[in-house]
Amino acid sequence: MNRNQMRNNTPWQEFEGPNLGYVHQLYEQYLQDPASVDQEMRELFDQWGAPPLYESGEILPQKNMQAADNVEIMQKAVKAVKLIQQIRMNGHLFAKTNPFANEKDLDLHLLAPSTYGISDEDLQAIPAKVVWSKAPERLRTAWDVLMHLRDVYTGSTAYQFTHINNAEEQEWLSHIVESGKAKREFTNAHHLSLLKKLIEVEEFEEFLHRTFAGQKRFSIEGLEMLVPMIDDLVRQGAHDRVRHVLIGMAHRGRLSVLAHVLGKPYEKIFSEFHHSPNKDLFPSEGSTGMNYGWTGDVKYHLGADREIEADNAARMRLTLANNPSHLEFVNPVVEGYTRAAQEDRQVAGAPRQDVNKAFTILVHGDAAFPGEGVVAETLNLSRLKGYQTGGTIHIIANNQIGFTTESEDSRSTKYASDLAKGYEIPVVHVKADDPIACLEAVFLAYQYRKKFKKDFLIDLIGYRRYGHNETDDPAVTQPILYARVSEHPRITAIYTNMLKKDKVVSEQAVKKMKQETQERLKKAYDKMKTDEKQEDELVQGIESGDEFGIKTTVPSNTLAELNRQLLEWPEDLTVYPKLEKILKRREKAPDGYVDWALAETLAFASILMDGIPIRLTGQDSERGTFAQRHLVLHDFKTGKSFVPLQHIPDARASFAVYNSPLSEVAALGFEYGYDVLAKDTLVLWEAQFGDFANVAQPIIDTFIAAGKAKWRQISNLVLLLPHGYEGQGPEHSSARLERFLQLSAEQNWTVANLTSAAQYFHLLRFQASKAGKEDARPLILMTPKSLLRNPRAASPWTELSQSSFKQVMEQPGLEKNAETAERLILCSGKVAIDLEAEWESRQVNDGRIHIVRVEQLYPFPRKALQEIVDRSKRLKEIVWVQEEPKNMGSWSYIEPRLRELARVPVRYVGRPYRSSPSTGSPDVHKMEQQKIMEEALLLTKSNTVMAGGHTHE
Repeated sequence: MNRNQMRNNTPWQEFEGPNLGYVHQLYEQYLQDPASVDQEMRELFDQWGAPPLYESGEILPQKNMQAADNVEIMQKAVKAVKLIQQIRMNGHLFAKTNPFANEKDLDLHLLAPSTYGISDEDLQAIPAKVVWSKAPERLRTAWDVLMHLRDVYTGSTAYQFTHINNAEEQEWLSHIVESGKAKREFTNAHHLSLLKKLIEVEEFEEFLHRTFAGQKRFSIEGLEMLVPMIDDLVRQGAHDRVRHVLIGMAHRGRLSVLAHVLGKPYEKIFSEFHHSPNKDLFPSEGSTGMNYGWTGDVKYHLGADREIEADNAARMRLTLANNPSHLEFVNPVVEGYTRAAQEDRQVAGAPRQDVNKAFTILVHGDAAFPGEGVVAETLNLSRLKGYQTGGTIHIIANNQIGFTTESEDSRSTKYASDLAKGYEIPVVHVKADDPIACLEAVFLAYQYRKKFKKDFLIDLIGYRRYGHNETDDPAVTQPILYARVSEHPRITAIYTNMLKKDKVVSEQAVKKMKQETQERLKKAYDKMKTDEKQEDELVQGIESGDEFGIKTTVPSNTLAELNRQLLEWPEDLTVYPKLEKILKRREKAPDGYVDWALAETLAFASILMDGIPIRLTGQDSERGTFAQRHLVLHDFKTGKSFVPLQHIPDARASFAVYNSPLSEVAALGFEYGYDVLAKDTLVLWEAQFGDFANVAQPIIDTFIAAGKAKWRQISNLVLLLPHGYEGQGPEHSSARLERFLQLSAEQNWTVANLTSAAQYFHLLRFQASKAGKEDARPLILMTPKSLLRNPRAASPWTELSQSSFKQVMEQPGLEKNAETAERLILCSGKVAIDLEAEWESRQVNDGRIHIVRVEQLYPFPRKALQEIVDRSKRLKEIVWVQEEPKNMGSWSYIEPRLRELARVPVRYVGRPYRSSPSTGSPDVHKMEQQKIMEEALLLTKSNTVMAGGHTHE
C-alpha cells in the first residue's frame, strides 16, 4: 500500500509536508504521555492510531528522517509565532487610524513573512493551532491566522495591550478583540439612528458657522463621532442601571455634547451666542468680555445636568462639569464628583463605596494629555484607596494639532496617549471617520471597566476642520494639512455612501433627515429671537463680615464622653508606647485645657454626632505633618490600623481620612469636586505646609475662588494651610495669605488666621453647619505649626461648651485698655501669640496700648472692629502688626479697610518689602521678630521698623 492509499479515509489525509511532520512529533509525545497533548489530538490518536509512515514498515529510517524534518518544522513554527507576536505587539504602527495617512508610505516589512525567514507556503503548511492555540475553527493554517490578525490589528482600530502586566487582563483583552467578540451587531435601524445623530451634529455646527459667523465655538467638526461615542457609553451605563455618569471635557466640541448628549435646548445655546460682544476684541478663548459684568462664563465653558430614565425604571443623572480654559484641570474635579456619587455617607464608620453606581468619562485634548501635568497626577489617583472610582473611560479628542503647534513640537512620544501606558491602561487608537469602529471601541472600553474596575483609553484620531477657533486661519501655519482638510469628505458623506452602497438608506431619506434637522434649528433660532430676555448674571457681593448666629457649643458632659470614647481602642491593638502616653494625657483635658489637635478631634466627633459626614485628606494628614493629629492608630507589632472616629457609638454619619499622594493640584481638584457633589459633607484638604498650595493655584483660582461667580457652583470646602514664621525658611513659613485675600470678593469664601484651639473648634462646627446650605462657601484657614503645642494657643475646656467663634478677639487681660489706649495694635495669627508673650515679659500695663486679634480677615469684620475703635476715645494711631513682609500677608488688603473706619493714622509694623517670604537663617529670623515686637510695643513717634538691618517706611 502506497502512502496516498494509507491516508485515504482517515483524518491524516488533510495533512501534507511540514504539517504531517508536526503530527508525527505530537504522536511521539502522545506515546510517551497521552495527557501531554491537546485533547482534540489525543482523541484523534485514540480513534485513528498512528499517522502515515508509522504503518509503512520502515520505522527506523523514517524515524531518523522525521527527527530531521521536525527540527526544520519547529524552526519554521517558531518564526511563524514571532511574526504573529509582532502583529499583536506592533500592529498599531501599521494600522489605518489616521484619516490623512498614505497607506503607500507605510513600511510593512515588519509584518512580512520574509522578514522572519519564512514563506507564505510555509505558513500555509503550519496548522493554525501551532501559532495560536485558541484559534477559531475557521482558521486552519498559520497563514489564515496571519491574515486574520493583520485585519484585527492593522485596520481602522489599533490596540496596545502588551504593556499591561496583569495576565488575566491581557488575555481577556486579546481574546475579546481577536475572537471578534468586540464586534457590534448593527441592524439597519442602528445604522439609521447613528446616521441621524451624525447629521444632527454636522447641521448644528454648520448652522452656528453660518448664523454666528466668526464667533468662537471650538467646533467638533473632524471628530463628530465623539458625540455618538459618549451617547453610547451613557446608553450602556443606563442598561446596567448606573445612577450617575460624570463627564469632563475642555471646550473642543462642548457645544455639540451639550446639545446632543445633555439635551441643552438649541435656543438657549443660540441665545448665548447672540449676546456675545464683538469677536475682534477678544482673539483668544479666554472668558473676558464674553459675559456680562465680572461674573458668569463663556458658553463653551458651561456645564449642564440632565436626568434620564432608563427602561422606564432606573433614573440616571448625566453631568457635564463646568470647565475653565485650563483644559485638563477639570479631570480631578470630575473624579471627585464620581467618588462622591459612589459613596453612602449616611452610615457610621467609613463611607460605603459602590463603584457600579457611577462612572467617569474624560475627554482630553491630544496636545494637553501629554502636556499638562495634572493628567499624570489624576491618572496616579486611579488606583489609590482614597481616590479610586472603579475605572475612568478616557477619550482623547485627537485633532493632531494644538492651536498652531504640531505633534512633533508638543510631545516626546509617538502617540498622544503614551502617558497612559505607564499606568497600565489599555489603549485603543481608532479612526474618527469609521463610525462602526468607534462604537466598537467604546463597547470594549465599557466592558473592560465593568469587568476589571480600571481605566481605559480611546485615542480618537481625526482632524480639526477650522482653526483653533473660528476666527483663526489655520492655513497660515499648516498650509499642507489644511489643503487636505478642505478636500476631505465629512463623516456624514463617508457613512452615507457606505450605507447607500449596502442599500440601507436612500439619497431621498438622507435629504429628509437633513431638512428636518435644519428646520428644527431654524425654529429654535426664531424662538430665541422672539423670547429673548437678557439674564442678569451679576452676583451682588457685600464686604461686611457675617454674624455667627449659629450655635456651635457642645455640652461639656457630651464632650467629655466623646473624649473618653476616642481614647478607647481594641484590646488586641498595641499602640506605639510613646504615642499612647501622649494620647492618654487627653484624659485630663475636661479639667483643664484643650490643645489644637484635641479641639479638632472633638469638633470632628461632635459633627459626626450631628449627622454630618467628614472627609479629610492631604499629605500625611492621618498622623498630621507635625505629629499632632493621630486620627489613625497603628498597631506597634502588627501594623493593623484603627480609626477611633469611625467607632463613636453615637455617630450618625461616616468619617474618612486618607493620606494623599505627593500631589497638590489633582488632590485638591478631587476634593473640590467631591465637595461640590457631596453637599451634605464637610470636606477638608490639608497642605503639608501652606506654601504647597502654590502648586494647586489653578484649582484655587479657577474653581474654588470663582466657581460660584462663574457657574453658581456652591462649595463648602475647607483648606487647612500651615502658616507662621518660626525661622524654617522661605518655603515653610508662608501659605501666601496675600493671594487668598487678593482673590476675596463677593463673599466667595472665608479667610481666617486663628490663634486658639477653641476658635478652631467653633469655626469647624460652624463650617459643618453650612453643609448643603445655599450660603455655604469655602473656608481658607491659616493653621499653625509651633502653636499646635504652644500653651498660649490652648483653650480652657469651658470655651468649647460655653463660647462661640469670635471674628475679632481682644487680648485677654487688656479688654479695659480700649477706653484709655493711645495705640490700637491689630494683628492676626501667630504674631499675636508672640506679642502676648512679649507684652507679659515687659510686665508693664499703663493702659496706653490695646491689642486686638483679627481672627477672620475676609469677609472683613467691619462691625466688630468699628465697635472697638468707637470705644477707644483716646486713640492716636492704629498699628497693623504682621510677621510677613510688607508686600505679603494681610497689609495690602487690610490697610484701605482700616483707613475707612479709623479717624486716626494707620501705620504698618513688620518686615520690609521682599521678593522671598522669609529668611533662611533662624538667627536672623529671631532678630527680625524681636525688632517687630519692640517697634509694636514701644510708644514712639517712629514710623519705621528695623527688620533684618534695613530701615523702611
